[in-house]
Amino acid sequence: MERSAGSSHRRRRRSRPVLGGAMAVVAAAALTVTGLVSTAQAADVNNAKNAGFESGLANWTCTGGSGTVVSTPVHGGTSALKATPAGQDNAMCSQTVKVKPNSTYALSSWVQGGYAYLGASGTGTTDVSTWTPGSTSWTKLSTSFTTGANTTSVTVYTHGWYGQAAYFADDFEVTGPDGGGGEEPGPVIPAAPGGLAAGATTTSSVALSWNAVSGATGYTVYRDGTKATTSTGTSATVTGLSADTAYQFSVSATNAAGESVKSAAISARTAKEGTGPGPGPAVPKHAVTGYWQNFNNGAAVQKLSDVPADYDIIAVSFADATPTQGAVTFNLDTAGLNGYTEAQFRSDIKAKQAAGKNVIISIGGELGTVRVDNDASATAFANSVYALMQDYGFNGVDIDLENGLNATYMTKALRQLSAKAGSGLVITMAPQTIDMQSTSGEYFKTALNVKDILTVVNMQYYNSGSMLGCDGKVYSQGSVDFLTALACIQLEGGLDPSQVGIGVPASTRGAGSGYVAPSIVNAALDCLTKGTNCGSFKPSKTYPSLRGAMTWSTNWDATAGFAWSKAVGPHVRSLP
Repeated sequence: MERSAGSSHRRRRRSRPVLGGAMAVVAAAALTVTGLVSTAQAADVNNAKNAGFESGLANWTCTGGSGTVVSTPVHGGTSALKATPAGQDNAMCSQTVKVKPNSTYALSSWVQGGYAYLGASGTGTTDVSTWTPGSTSWTKLSTSFTTGANTTSVTVYTHGWYGQAAYFADDFEVTGPDGGGGEEPGPVIPAAPGGLAAGATTTSSVALSWNAVSGATGYTVYRDGTKATTSTGTSATVTGLSADTAYQFSVSATNAAGESVKSAAISARTAKEGTGPGPGPAVPKHAVTGYWQNFNNGAAVQKLSDVPADYDIIAVSFADATPTQGAVTFNLDTAGLNGYTEAQFRSDIKAKQAAGKNVIISIGGELGTVRVDNDASATAFANSVYALMQDYGFNGVDIDLENGLNATYMTKALRQLSAKAGSGLVITMAPQTIDMQSTSGEYFKTALNVKDILTVVNMQYYNSGSMLGCDGKVYSQGSVDFLTALACIQLEGGLDPSQVGIGVPASTRGAGSGYVAPSIVNAALDCLTKGTNCGSFKPSKTYPSLRGAMTWSTNWDATAGFAWSKAVGPHVRSLP
């Protein structure tokens, strides 16, 4: 979902050359990463310098100022490279490495994010490269090269692709005979971590975070002096605890050289039993979802009490990321919302629920940076969302992560949250069209993985361009065929019709492209549920239990005089 008014730029929009519209997606998915990997000999060394970017960009050169060093995400140590393509710059970062002639070297690096390439040039024989089309978790790229008879140095490099998202790289290796530069010094035992602090708690867990330690590759968390868990990042959640009980926690840093002394201990108490929000109102058979903006981007500023009764699910947009990976919090923008207070907001949530509405917290959006890609972050996500449900009374969560989603760990996170919240939990999703083109996509896999606890997937049928329908034909956004032929993919791909909704902008200013009149939304609903008012595409069967429709946002709806909800709301309630 977009925070900027009428913006046509979203973080996951593709701008590389299109191969027949949506067919580029299919072609790209068919590509695989290849590379030759040689086994290093015992006497071989890593000839790359500053291979983990622990010394900034020393020894590295990045084109156009495209490279920087970040502390998260990292694969090892405390730093990694982040390089951002722009315009005609593919964000190449390179290093000249000393090598021996007539020798074979194994080249590898860990990458994450957008398109990422790894290669070597000036080898004196055959230059090599390999690549990956992007990943939400660390992926190892590997290849090998042989030097020529007179080659004493080669250039190793990594780069992204034009118009694509930033990529991250870490832990380079150019492993082979020592070219004369020698191997970098081995690690020393790291210092003890500082800044240990407790975050969200539940009846059975405590979330912890601490400061990064230079040279550390991992951390060990202790509960009452006994090892409780480990982490490769600067956060962890200790589980399996008793309710309303105080515990002592400390943490140490580790690497290949050994383990540091423990940090200063802190105390944290788990939550009491029976403090959860309890089940909320039942979601109607046919429902309308609306996103409520916790910010002012030119749309009408609203209190929750201003949201019309036509909306059955109100998604509060958005939760904010915290320094603990995967964990979220919520900060009401009182200033941007004309003095709307916390007390009023909380009271309005209760009033909406008393009127039979569900109010949920949305995670992500156009600018969201929440990452759930390991066990610790999955637990942190579940614990922090549940803590917000306990605090504000939210009935559930909406997943609107537009910067990458890991199905394995988001599934774990939602399962953990469901176990805490119980059967009344509302789970909605708002993937982009590209995310639901195939059941092999991470979003689609997540939806199918949690089908037994999933409420509805309201795909965003906008800011998409042309996409494939379930009949293999390409459809352009802004038409009834686009809505019905793409909904058909989900309906025939494994989701129950009650878990499928049509997501559209509430006005022409609500998105960069893809707005359709409410009458088109209603026609698509009729086509899918009753087989009437279809365009050129007509599904092979009807889906009377289709859940309904969603819009971004209730604020843009208000700006347009509530034209969307006044037309679509009653029509959804009239569906069979």
